Amino acid sequence: MVEREVMEFDVVIVGAGPAGLSCACRILQMAEQAGQEIEVCVVEKGSELGAHSLSGAIFEPTALNELFPDWKERGAPLNVPVSHDEMYFLLSEQRSVLTPNALLPKPMHNEGNYVISLGQLVRWLGDQAEAMGANIFPGYAAADVIYDDKGTVCGVVTGDMGVSKKGEPKDSYTPGVELRAKYTVFAEGCRGHLGKRLMQQFDLRSDCDVQHYGIGLKEIWEIDPAKHKPGLVVHTAGWPMDTRTEGGGFLYHWEDNKVLCGYIIALDYKNPYLFPFKEFQRWKTHPAIRETLEGGKRISYGARAVNKGGLNSLPKLTFPGGMMVGCEAGFLNPAKIKGNHTAMKTGMLAGEAIVEALTAGDTGGQDLVSYEEKVKNSWVWEELYKSRNWTPALHKFGVLMGAPFQFIDQNIAGGKLPFTLHANTADYAELKMASDSKPIDYPKPDGVISFDLPSSVYLSGTNHEEDQPVHLTLKDPEVPIGQNLPVYDEPAQRYCPAGVYEVVKDDDGKPRFQINAQNCVHCKTCDIKDPAQNINWVTPEGGGGPNYMIM
Repeated sequence: MVEREVMEFDVVIVGAGPAGLSCACRILQMAEQAGQEIEVCVVEKGSELGAHSLSGAIFEPTALNELFPDWKERGAPLNVPVSHDEMYFLLSEQRSVLTPNALLPKPMHNEGNYVISLGQLVRWLGDQAEAMGANIFPGYAAADVIYDDKGTVCGVVTGDMGVSKKGEPKDSYTPGVELRAKYTVFAEGCRGHLGKRLMQQFDLRSDCDVQHYGIGLKEIWEIDPAKHKPGLVVHTAGWPMDTRTEGGGFLYHWEDNKVLCGYIIALDYKNPYLFPFKEFQRWKTHPAIRETLEGGKRISYGARAVNKGGLNSLPKLTFPGGMMVGCEAGFLNPAKIKGNHTAMKTGMLAGEAIVEALTAGDTGGQDLVSYEEKVKNSWVWEELYKSRNWTPALHKFGVLMGAPFQFIDQNIAGGKLPFTLHANTADYAELKMASDSKPIDYPKPDGVISFDLPSSVYLSGTNHEEDQPVHLTLKDPEVPIGQNLPVYDEPAQRYCPAGVYEVVKDDDGKPRFQINAQNCVHCKTCDIKDPAQNINWVTPEGGGGPNYMIM
């Protein structure tokens, strides 16, 4: 047995994103108001705050206004208010039409919002939390949950450092630390690896729809100043997706001649030959997009899975000793394509429930259902209720018929139609066999507007210690070649946005499944889309992964 250092706190928060840091700030605000001392620890697997934070991002300041009404005076990095919305429907690889704003669903209007870098906002939130006394530990990955003999969550243990690929301790070996707490808040983001285990452990998904996901790919460009329009928000639908596949792109004009450029594809896509990264690169070549990027320079790249299920897919939020907040639980609003404001608010509500319990003499370990009650009585629940039919409509009716339904649902009925649609087929189960699908011929990258994967991964700053256990684990190592290759042409070699998975041939000509774990940008797509559900993403050594500083 490894002897581990034990550190005890009142609250441990796993994940220093907008949800986790807002939770820490709210706890410490309330503790100061009540004249109580509450010890808060935030553990973050990224090498520093913001290193793993990636979002579009159009930011709705509702929750921030509540958490820090004086955020402008505090220097929050919200410098570019949205000036104008534009929505283009791309009819073909050359043609497009500008959609009148009056025809857009109301949630897609962005008046009062800001174009931001989530990484910058996260670092600013971290500064506020530390100034109030939070203990923040970046570079330490929460590897496992600690339970007591009654099955109550009582903290997490960080991953061991200095373990070789063979699982043996190296000279640099340092055992992980037990971070014990009265309450543990899980804020890992979409498809958190501990959250996934907790949902199984406590059967949290027994009374909700399956979760649905998309993969979001993003680049930051420095463009010609003459083309820069700070605050302009551009969205696109249509090409290069077909009418059966949900996907769309965005161009957000940020500050300092920078444009945030990205593409999201729903992970219920059916064709195993679809290559999300190459669809993104192809999308940029459309004249409506190219005209902005031409003459500019790409300076950053990244990718991340996003939740799309909305209200119908929310699990039970609490369990003995802990709770889930933000995208860990799935609070992104699919109609707005936004989740940072709901992540912050749910983190704040969790903090409020914890402080109320502790100041009333609670010694920890309870199932704080008051948190879920707070969520259901908040604007978060009201907002998600109005958009509850958004994703199911696309699953049931497809893109062409789903869009008119969404307009009726949001603009005419105000999200209050007297019924709720459901979509309960998991995204991975939608994949068709390769024999029933058409291969896609993608154009070669030109190195000017479109690029290859290796150069893109380089821009993400991704790095992992090479001699460590592979964190992309296979339940059965025979499945990729024995099952996925003949049936689906092994889609992992395409759905991964970082070139982690390859099918290569050995010297004898036989195919072999190769995992380039060092490339992993922690997007979690493989954990979601693998048709055999054979890939299990577990956390690598702390500090590894991408290094997104302004994404």
